[in-house]
Amino acid sequence: MIKLNSKAPSFKAMAMIDKEFKEISLEDYKGKFVVLFFYPADYTFVCPTELEDMADNYSKLKEMDVEILSVSTDTHFVHLAWHNESPSIGKIKFPMLADPAHHISEAYDVLRDGQGVADRASIVIDPEGVIKSIEITDEPIGRNAEELIRKIEALIFARENPGLACPAKWKKGEKTLKPGADLVGKL
Repeated sequence: MIKLNSKAPSFKAMAMIDKEFKEISLEDYKGKFVVLFFYPADYTFVCPTELEDMADNYSKLKEMDVEILSVSTDTHFVHLAWHNESPSIGKIKFPMLADPAHHISEAYDVLRDGQGVADRASIVIDPEGVIKSIEITDEPIGRNAEELIRKIEALIFARENPGLACPAKWKKGEKTLKPGADLVGKL
C-alpha cells in the first residue's frame, strides 16, 4: 500500500507521446514534480473531459516544472488511436502511459478490484521521488486541473518554506500560517 511521504514505486512503461511510442520510467523525471494521472479507460465519457482539462493547463504545469503522466490500463496503440480520433484527446502533449499488465496500477494501489481498470486517481510525487498527495475519486466524478495546480503550488511553497502551512483555499501569494502555540484556539 502506498502512503504519503513514502518513496514512489518505480516503473517503466510504453507511452504515446506526440504520436510516437517511447518507453519511459519514473526515474526519467527525477528532479521534477510528477503527477501520475490515473484514469479508468480510453474511449469513455468523464475521462476525456479530465484529460482535456489537463491538456488545457499543461503549459502552466510545465512553467512550474511539473510533468503529467496519464496512465490507464489501455495499450499505447489504443492511446494513439484515441488521440487521432478525439478532438479532446488530440490536444494532449503529455505522455499517455500504457499499463495493460496492471503493474503500475497495482504498485500504486489504484487497480479497481475485478475490473482490470485503474481508479480515477491523482498522485503527486516530489522531485526526490516521494509521494506528497494522493487523491482518488469515484468513477462518475471528474477532477479539476486548477485545483490540482493549487495543491501543487501549496506543496512547492511548503517545500521552499519549512515551518509554514497553507490554509484551506490558499492560493499562491496569499497569507500562510506559522503553526505554533500562539495560534491554538485563535483560528
